[in-house]
Amino acid sequence: MTATFTEQIPQHGLIVSCQATTGSPLRESMIMALMAESAELGGAAGLRANGTADVAMISSRVDLPLIGINKLGDPAGVFITPSVQAALEIVDAGATIIALDGTQRPRPDGSSLADQLAMIKAETQVPIMADVDTVEAGMAARRAGADVVATTLSGYTGTGDGGPGPDLGLVTALAAAVDCPVIAEGRIRDESEALAALAAGAYAVVVGSAITNPVLTTRRFVDRLGTFAS
Repeated sequence: MTATFTEQIPQHGLIVSCQATTGSPLRESMIMALMAESAELGGAAGLRANGTADVAMISSRVDLPLIGINKLGDPAGVFITPSVQAALEIVDAGATIIALDGTQRPRPDGSSLADQLAMIKAETQVPIMADVDTVEAGMAARRAGADVVATTLSGYTGTGDGGPGPDLGLVTALAAAVDCPVIAEGRIRDESEALAALAAGAYAVVVGSAITNPVLTTRRFVDRLGTFAS
């Protein structure tokens, strides 16, 4: 029997997203696995990773719950685990939790989110996390069968708070609206913002770039130092 999300990820835990975009010097599965090992040594409660190669490499080296995504297709649309096949491939690679686009945008194959979730659940008992952008999308994803909802896509679909920090308003609204864990993800830059997300009602938080993207971390320092003389 596959463990539920809350059996895998403890409340108030830190999930570290180990991803690198195309063109990044870190864009190698072994490097992502080393990032994941570092997160494990630092006390992370879980991991998030993209693609079958990275998920397979990380799962072979790290003993932590692993949220797998499979980014495919056009980034302007639904591309985070956009199909049933993409979800099953990521489970076969070693993911213990599936994350997918839970917004109300059209799916590439024309199916509904409810149809996709039903078909995935018919094939695997791995918990499903819906990445959403609004409270309405989160409520719809929960009704469709998602086990968990996350604020991952707020500000990236033309809806939600696209400010520099996490969408704490969406965290609060979702926590009041759905009967499942709400995960704060997206633009969490430091410990104070992570704590604010928990205070807003998040079950746990996902932090990516602030921990695993040295390019952005360096740029933030450079930009801040550039204001010294002004």
